[in-house]
Amino acid sequence: MTPGLSEVRTECPYCWEPLILLVEAGDFGVDYIEDCQVCCRPMVVTASLDGDGEAAVTLRREDD
Repeated sequence: MTPGLSEVRTECPYCWEPLILLVEAGDFGVDYIEDCQVCCRPMVVTASLDGDGEAAVTLRREDD
């Protein structure tokens, strides 16, 4: 793992397949679009820190 990157396990909001996203500290608090690695649909990714200081992401459909 590259320093400054956190690996976050989550699910695609379209196809519900498990995904692993790499999140950089600079991504926290910023929404960005990333295509699902399985179904290729665009997801809105919101990265943040959870209560334990670990990286967390919230994914939502682009059309939500």
